[in-house]
Amino acid sequence: MPVSTTRAAAPAPPGPGVPPRGVSFIGVLQRCRKHPSWLALELLWRWGYGIPLLAVIAWEFQRIGADTSARVQATGVQHFSLQTPMAGALAIAQAYMILWPPVIHALRWLLPCAMVGWALAAGVGRNLVLRRYLPALPWRPGPLVVLQLLRAAGLFAMAVSWFLAIRWAADFSLAGVSTASETTAEPSLVLYLALVIAISLAAITLWLLLSWVLSIAPLISLLEGCGIGASLRRSMRLGHLKRKLVEINMAVGYWKLAATVLVMILTATPAAFVVAIQGMWLYLWWGAVSVLYMVLSDFFQVARVVGFVELWRAGAEAIPPSVR
Repeated sequence: MPVSTTRAAAPAPPGPGVPPRGVSFIGVLQRCRKHPSWLALELLWRWGYGIPLLAVIAWEFQRIGADTSARVQATGVQHFSLQTPMAGALAIAQAYMILWPPVIHALRWLLPCAMVGWALAAGVGRNLVLRRYLPALPWRPGPLVVLQLLRAAGLFAMAVSWFLAIRWAADFSLAGVSTASETTAEPSLVLYLALVIAISLAAITLWLLLSWVLSIAPLISLLEGCGIGASLRRSMRLGHLKRKLVEINMAVGYWKLAATVLVMILTATPAAFVVAIQGMWLYLWWGAVSVLYMVLSDFFQVARVVGFVELWRAGAEAIPPSVR
């Protein structure tokens, strides 16, 4: 029997003043472990998009490298030394001027294709995973695709803004330092590094605040059956759900940190068998460890999404029927 796609199939959305019941993240992890098909679908859409994209990027990288490698080597950038930082900065600037035109030419078609491809894969894939987890959810990939495209566009705008700010920092600090009495042509590398750190921290903070809304909105659109604008507004008014989501995000961060430590240990394990494991076998081991980390990362991403849906359903069930 086909699953109903009407909005009535989903429970009423939780109100901003209704705290959801407790949802154990350990319990969510156990549920995800008992349903490997959720992770399989997540890996299917993520890797089905990511592997071809990486292949295209590698092909473009090799093509650009073959055309510019001789000129880049002539700049001396490969001999960069902290003992002569300004000479190294000059070499980097020369290499940048050589690589910038072909890179921009490639990004003009690669970035739009990558953004649209990601939006399609993420919208359809996320809907598939959530319907596998909760079959009563509707099949509405359209709004999810648009919202994922908005998220990709926001990330692109943030990256461009960060790049322009870094260029301004270079022009401001490396072109010369002005004082109250005179203007000197001596550049300040310390000032440039300080500005880079400050700009990067500001950009990361701003993106974390913005990505919160853009990552929750597709789930709200699917759970509550609302449109794009309504889901964006709703994701900024989550009430008690916001505090619970912060807890889940922190738990996911801890588990990812544990996975990172595990991967670092496994990466260094061949050092004890340096005679037996070397050459191609060593690269294969590192490749296997990298794949393991990506699988664990995707598993925790599935747990994050399932945890949010569990919180949303718990909050909806906590609302008395008389006030729904």
